[in-house]
Amino acid sequence: MNGQSHESSRRAAPSGPPLTAWWLGRTAYRDAWHLQHRVVAARAAGLIGDQLLLLEHEPVLTLGRHSDRSHVLASPSELAARRIQLIETERGGEVTYHGPGQLTAYPILRLADRGLLIRPLVRAMEAALATTCADMGVVAGPKAGYPGCWCGDGTRKIGAIGFRIEHGVSYHGIALNVTVSLSDFELIDACGMPGLVSTSIASELGQAVEPSTESVARAADVFARAVARAIDAQIAGALPRIADPDEARADLEGLLALRAPAVAAAAVAGAG
Repeated sequence: MNGQSHESSRRAAPSGPPLTAWWLGRTAYRDAWHLQHRVVAARAAGLIGDQLLLLEHEPVLTLGRHSDRSHVLASPSELAARRIQLIETERGGEVTYHGPGQLTAYPILRLADRGLLIRPLVRAMEAALATTCADMGVVAGPKAGYPGCWCGDGTRKIGAIGFRIEHGVSYHGIALNVTVSLSDFELIDACGMPGLVSTSIASELGQAVEPSTESVARAADVFARAVARAIDAQIAGALPRIADPDEARADLEGLLALRAPAVAAAAVAGAG
């Protein structure tokens, strides 16, 4: 290696704070939602570093804080018959679907520590989504004016983005359709856009496969590394291809339990 290439290698090394990834596997939405709040509180208090929760959900529809309920096309009885919950959240964006075969990732980042604003954060997620799709054989990318990741020159949506920022910390995040059942998107005007065509990595590759956690884990592994590169972070933690979700959850719970008294004290001090 010559001196010039050595210098390029040094410049390419991540210089920002580390990002710890957690592969949690199949997780109920409310469980992950409450977990996010606890992680956000610890991150806002400066008791832990930046975290990336990687998982897939049981079938659920979620509404952003300014969502129009008319974009939910299914009746309450139909949702009940299909055992699909409808949950209002504090994130941005319109109605979206989460379910098996879809990667959902929650980057919990203290933005000021990375010099990030909202738009650069969204662009970083779009880049990571596009990189993940490319690694799995699908051409996808951003679409001007429409946050997310798109195929077919912006005619088919494969990935969604919706964040919430509290106390300078991001949460909620992205959803990437890997082997998800696309028929479930017929229950909504996805992202509040009537007629929007939702697609998946499997669909773009012409594969008729059932939703699988294994496919999500593969995508999660690629996405975690891509996010780390996009925000100039060193990736830490056990990535999906080698991580056990139950062990990861236990380790994360242990981390939060150790810091719970300090988080409570910080909340009291902040209220005062």
